[in-house]
Amino acid sequence: MKTVVVTGANGFIGKNLCATLQQQGEYQLLKVTRKTTTEVLYGYLKECDFIFHLAGVNRPQDEKEFFEVNADFTAQLVQILKENNRKVPIVYTSSIQVDRDNPYGQSKKLGEQALLEYAKTGAPVYIYRLTNIYGKWSRPDYNSVVATFCHNIARDLPIKIDNSDAEINLCYIDDVVEEFLRALEGNPTVQGDHCIVPVSHPITVGALADTIRSFKESRNDLFIADMSNPLVKNLYSTYLSFLPEDAFSYPLKMNVDNRGSFTEIIRTPERGQVSVNITKPGITKGNHWHHSKNEKFLVVSGTGVIRFRKVGADEVLEYHVSGDKMETVDIPPGYTHNIENTGDTDLVTIMWANEPYNPEKPDTYFLEV
Repeated sequence: MKTVVVTGANGFIGKNLCATLQQQGEYQLLKVTRKTTTEVLYGYLKECDFIFHLAGVNRPQDEKEFFEVNADFTAQLVQILKENNRKVPIVYTSSIQVDRDNPYGQSKKLGEQALLEYAKTGAPVYIYRLTNIYGKWSRPDYNSVVATFCHNIARDLPIKIDNSDAEINLCYIDDVVEEFLRALEGNPTVQGDHCIVPVSHPITVGALADTIRSFKESRNDLFIADMSNPLVKNLYSTYLSFLPEDAFSYPLKMNVDNRGSFTEIIRTPERGQVSVNITKPGITKGNHWHHSKNEKFLVVSGTGVIRFRKVGADEVLEYHVSGDKMETVDIPPGYTHNIENTGDTDLVTIMWANEPYNPEKPDTYFLEV
């Protein structure tokens, strides 16, 4: 079992990495935080097989902290390894700002230089110049514009945009962790001499804000964003992680009458609509047909019968359905159809339609089965 040291274990990246390593259960994990003493650190570095050096600051109250943490602590770590003649592989989280003339970039550059000197001993060193990492457990108003936008928009707070056309490259935390695991197993994605940049996705600041606003609005219009787009999919997951803890649920509009109810759950522009239909005992719903629209019915509770008749024909087809034996029934176009509750309790049916309901083009025509 490999012994793995993670510095900055309580930070955004560290928490996600440690959670993954602990979940796998294949590694002995040694966490280094601000409370870890030099003596304990010394002991960790003498026995570890791999180091994730994630500790760093990017918004300190005093600029000297940039150099104390990003540069001096890295130099201390390297010195301990050299003193013990240890050649331990190291992953280091640097920044694209290393070539910029600012304290943060300068301190990260010094950290890189210390590790590149250490690499001359033969120790594998993997330097990741990260940019705009986002995902669960990131901190708003600190290390992620995505976190700030998600936190504020979820709470109806204003966001500040200086240039909506400015393009940024976003790295998702799960992609970063997956890359780190490849490095841990000796298969990092190397680009250049020690310098690695995980997969990223470009987006303008304005488009980012609009996308996150659409997530909030989806509770009203029920439209779910395109989850086939990896950036949108990951942004949505991140947004949900920033919901206020008293706002995980939201009401839906129930269309209720004496026959039961019909409630839309989800709409998508490319994958159709999902609804739940409740039919009271003895009630029949439907008796209509469609030219092109098609549906799937899944009874999850109660008992009933779904009837079909091809338009222009006399034969009636019957499918008996029950929540005790779940099966999906396809509703093809050109067949008038209905569903009857034949039991003593409510008949609950999950319904999928291949397109969201459009009142201007309903494609629904009354005809008794």
